[in-house]
Amino acid sequence: MSSSPQHPAPAPTDLSGTDVEDLALYREKFRRRLPASLEELHGPTQGVVELPLHMAWSGMTSYDLSKPRQRMGLYRTVLHEGLHDDLPRYLNQGLLLQLWPVLRTLVGRTVRTVWEDVFPQLASRTQAAAGRTCRSCTRGSWQM
Repeated sequence: MSSSPQHPAPAPTDLSGTDVEDLALYREKFRRRLPASLEELHGPTQGVVELPLHMAWSGMTSYDLSKPRQRMGLYRTVLHEGLHDDLPRYLNQGLLLQLWPVLRTLVGRTVRTVWEDVFPQLASRTQAAAGRTCRSCTRGSWQM
């Protein structure tokens, strides 16, 4: 369930009982896939990564981690399509933490919420990045 300014996701008060139940099941689908901790994520940090078709069924299957857009695309795909055993194989803890402030804006609301609820260090990285941006803005610089 994604949202955009043109098509905002319904607020919880706008959902029927069936919709609330469907949303809970959708969230649980992603929650069951999560590792016990981020320390389990030992995926590659460099090179070319080939994803199996059960994850890359609708697009690219090969991602060059030296290219920022491809790296972000790989992480977005794995977060949405990866199964429990795929996450430690294809995601890296350090890289996920580094990418999260931007990556969280590219994944669906449910994926973002599930990951940040279970791993609060992701949400805190986002807040820290926002703080750095705001301090930079006060100095007249838009760089992080």
